[in-house]
Amino acid sequence: MSSTTQARLAGEAPLLNVRDLAMQFGGLKAVDGVALKVHPGEVVSVIGPNGAGKTTVFNCISGFYQPTGGEVYFEDKPMHRLPGFKIAQAGMVRTFQNVRLFKEMTVVENLLVAQHMHAERNLLRGLFKTPGYRRSEKALMQQAGDWLERVGLLEFANREAGNLAYGQQRRLEIARCMVARPKLLMLDEPAAGLNPNETRDLDDLIVSLTRDEGISVLLIEHDMSLVMGISDHIYVVNQGQPLADGTPDEIRHNDAVIKAYLGEE
Repeated sequence: MSSTTQARLAGEAPLLNVRDLAMQFGGLKAVDGVALKVHPGEVVSVIGPNGAGKTTVFNCISGFYQPTGGEVYFEDKPMHRLPGFKIAQAGMVRTFQNVRLFKEMTVVENLLVAQHMHAERNLLRGLFKTPGYRRSEKALMQQAGDWLERVGLLEFANREAGNLAYGQQRRLEIARCMVARPKLLMLDEPAAGLNPNETRDLDDLIVSLTRDEGISVLLIEHDMSLVMGISDHIYVVNQGQPLADGTPDEIRHNDAVIKAYLGEE
């Protein structure tokens, strides 16, 4: 039994705690009563058919939408009324279904921009290039280089991000999130459009982030082999409502999940 599973069974305080989440657009209730928890060091996945409300759940948790009901707590602090940038500052950082890089900037510039919260912002120190300012700039560049090496993109540091292959852009997105020093990384369909080799590399990268960096990962994904292979816990959403949750093995053998999502034989 993994330490994260033991923490969940022991009832230890979660890093992220979402309770009775709801999101309504006019007369349409896109999300209704969704609850989930992510403990430190866990990989937690949210699965469900297309249109099930998974991305809407992500948008509510990350502040892209303000939920019409329910609560989102991160490290026991309420997040459900905060704007997205405040949630990111608290340590929750996300990617989107579609790659959202600064495509006309270089690869390394994308990572430097993402570190703005950790940069030296004193105007006079910047104008006079004081030793403290130069140390700060050097540290940011070092951090960017370290993560580019980690995701296999160091040799492309000065290439425009828009000229990278699609799989490389996906890895750059994750590196851009990581330089922001998150405690929870939220990945919205990171394997979409990747070939099998790129998906295996992504699998290894996500596992290494939890193992080596100690962060938690909340994942939306349609690639079931990826989900089943790396998840500690899985939540299933169908038509905006919670359907089931459990370990990968429990979800794999859940009759309601098989009927609603995985298909019946």
